[in-house]
Amino acid sequence: MGYLNRYRQWLEFPALDEEIKNELLQISGCEEEIASRFSRELKFGTGGIRGQMGAGISRINIYIVRKVTEGLARFIKNTASEKGPAPSVVIAYDTRHNSERFARETASVLIRWKIKVYLFAEPSPTPLLSFAVRELKAAAGVVITASHNPAGDNGYKVYWSDGGQITDRLAHSITAEIAGVEDELLVETGDLEDASRRGMMVMIGEEVILKYLEYLQGLHLDENHREYYQHLKVVYTPLYGTGAEIIPRALRAAGAENLLIVSRQAKPDPSFCTIKCPNPEEWDVFDLAIQLGEREEADLLLATDLDADRMGVAAKDENNCFIPLTGNQLGGLLLEYILSRRKEQQRLPVNGIVIKTVVTSEIGRAIASSFGIATMETLTGFKYIGEKIKELVDTGQNVFLFGYEESYGYLIGDFVRDKDAIQASQITVEMAAYYKARGISLIQALNRLFERYGYFAEELVNVELAEKDMEQVDKIMEFFRRSALKEIGGARVVRLVDYLARECFGIPEGSKAATGLPASNSLKYLLENESWFCIRPSGTEPKIKIYLGVKESSREKAQKRMAALKNTVIELVNRNK
Repeated sequence: MGYLNRYRQWLEFPALDEEIKNELLQISGCEEEIASRFSRELKFGTGGIRGQMGAGISRINIYIVRKVTEGLARFIKNTASEKGPAPSVVIAYDTRHNSERFARETASVLIRWKIKVYLFAEPSPTPLLSFAVRELKAAAGVVITASHNPAGDNGYKVYWSDGGQITDRLAHSITAEIAGVEDELLVETGDLEDASRRGMMVMIGEEVILKYLEYLQGLHLDENHREYYQHLKVVYTPLYGTGAEIIPRALRAAGAENLLIVSRQAKPDPSFCTIKCPNPEEWDVFDLAIQLGEREEADLLLATDLDADRMGVAAKDENNCFIPLTGNQLGGLLLEYILSRRKEQQRLPVNGIVIKTVVTSEIGRAIASSFGIATMETLTGFKYIGEKIKELVDTGQNVFLFGYEESYGYLIGDFVRDKDAIQASQITVEMAAYYKARGISLIQALNRLFERYGYFAEELVNVELAEKDMEQVDKIMEFFRRSALKEIGGARVVRLVDYLARECFGIPEGSKAATGLPASNSLKYLLENESWFCIRPSGTEPKIKIYLGVKESSREKAQKRMAALKNTVIELVNRNK
């Protein structure tokens, strides 16, 4: 069916939602706009769906949410054991426009399939969803969120029974079921009020939250943390998101009484009136926190994104100015703190494991190695860290100690299987208080790490290509995959990892080994001077992402080497567009 016919099908649907109908009437006669909404469908992938809200099959709306849920429900029913308990699904949602409505639409489709629903009563963090799936022994979980995207976006993420995001195999199977839904407008829904009366829909409240907080308090690594907290002043901004209640509650329960909240960003505001996006990776979201921190002479600034799975930090330097820590820097600090405290307490297991992604700094491996701890790498995306925990930890092979990625995602306790900004906030505050009690700032602690392990620097570069020209992306990836580069910027290539071929090539000796990871269209070059870069397409846009890392004996040398490596790789990309 052509896009104009799909448009008319929607517009003429007798039971069409009034708001969506008005939106479609407004674009009547505008063929370009109609094409953008109806010529392609919003695709379901390992991250679920995410995109702009609005009318049409390429936008997120109640009908697309119903269609995706219909496919998910069919898959759950088809794979449920006849002898086991009836399947259930946990649903959470963030503070965006339509998030609660989409959550209830999700529940109504599941209920029609006689799948029990546990629905969070209030907007709730994604890590709580992950925890609740495990705690309630649910078959799956759904969270309605677009994380740190712009205000006009929303999303739908699926979690499986282990509490982790679905990965490739499950995503492909669910996608096949979604594709079998012939008409999104005709997906049937159930009665939520009737389901509540029959016990088929249960609202999640304080009981699950208290259980999570109980696990959280078990993560403390220093018995004197309450005493240390008294001397640390912290500013926190939830950036209008779901961390607003639980993170201050957790920190104060741990003894952090000197906690200041950025009031203008504390209450839900789907328009994010003081910021462009609720992304703690962007330094400008800290503006109000900096103002409050400077006025109150705070030591530390924390910010979390809308669904409270990512956390950013700023700390004071020697000039008493707040500066941001990168995700790699904070990850290194947290890892060293966790391992050193455990070692002091003789709680460092011989089979302990640290898990990071392939584009995360190598300082983590260096730190873990110094404690005799193994490091495992996964593909980019925290869902793969969760998958490794299931594979290595749940089987008893390893003890999980820490998982992190460069994009501000951290996990300390594996009672959650996704990045958790609540956990990260608690341990970061404890770490900062511990160091302050010893006269050391976080910046000084970071510099000590560099002095001990070398000066590591990392950078991410996005190379924008011609609009709608995905062929350029393929051409660039093909060049790096087939050119067999022997040196880059004067440094010999010692290893090439082709994650699509799932093979690792030792360049000088001509060796070859399996990566042991799922296939992914990414390449990583490792050089003799301990520099590296990883290149991969964004997947949804004509854009190439280049992750770069270097190690040197000083900050200045690291910066110089990074600039040279970056220029060389970008030149290679531009030359082969």
